[in-house]
Amino acid sequence: MTDHTVHGVEVDSETRCSHYRTDSDVVAFKFACCERYYPCFRCHEAVSGHEAVPWPRDRFDEPSVLCGVCDGELTVPEYLESDYRCPACGAAFNPGCSNHAELYFDIADRDP
Repeated sequence: MTDHTVHGVEVDSETRCSHYRTDSDVVAFKFACCERYYPCFRCHEAVSGHEAVPWPRDRFDEPSVLCGVCDGELTVPEYLESDYRCPACGAAFNPGCSNHAELYFDIADRDP
């Protein structure tokens, strides 16, 4: 069974945290350094005790994004191509997360 525990600061049942609490902040990201889900990079920084390592490109086919509404997991391509909605339940994801996607995924050299 996969552990979908979401670690962070004041995480609610739909993965919102003390840093991001809007209705659409319902996604968590798995970091390669610890194989744990966090709602945001700030939560990882606050509670992990180590430097963050984004999800590597050679593992993009593995689930690494969690919908906080339905508990469904997405791969990086599924998430990036989702039009900011969970493909399983339709929950809206915060489009602002794309502003710091490179902190979650190894996409530094991705075409604009």
